[in-house]
Amino acid sequence: MQHSILIIALLISSVLFAQTSKETELEEGQTIEVSVTNALSDKGIIYFSLHTKETFRKAKAMYSESSKIENGKAEVTFKNVPEGEYAIICFHDENENNKMDFELNGMPKESYGTSNNPMSYGPPQFEPSKFEVTNKNLSLEIKF
Repeated sequence: MQHSILIIALLISSVLFAQTSKETELEEGQTIEVSVTNALSDKGIIYFSLHTKETFRKAKAMYSESSKIENGKAEVTFKNVPEGEYAIICFHDENENNKMDFELNGMPKESYGTSNNPMSYGPPQFEPSKFEVTNKNLSLEIKF
């Protein structure tokens, strides 16, 4: 009987410790507020994805958020972002089909942008779009 009580007590304490440790882990990192202020219309949704160099322009982002558009403006917040180098890609999904649409020649049909607002031709690149997350929160504005 004492053996069973000891096992149950150990299980409960390990569950409580795991939850406390997980809560602490979730509170670590910085907050990044991102806005687009020049959407051409309020129709559709703007999707934002936060990437490392390894995930940039790949299907799996480190963090993803979306926002409805009001008066040409959309905002999202990425929370608990660890220190490191990142870049953000966003696009205006006007027809709400959950993907970016392209012309037959490969040109995008929908507006897009990246962090730092680099002016470039061709697909977005990590290097001109990257920024550093250190020990303070960030606020970024992306323009289409």
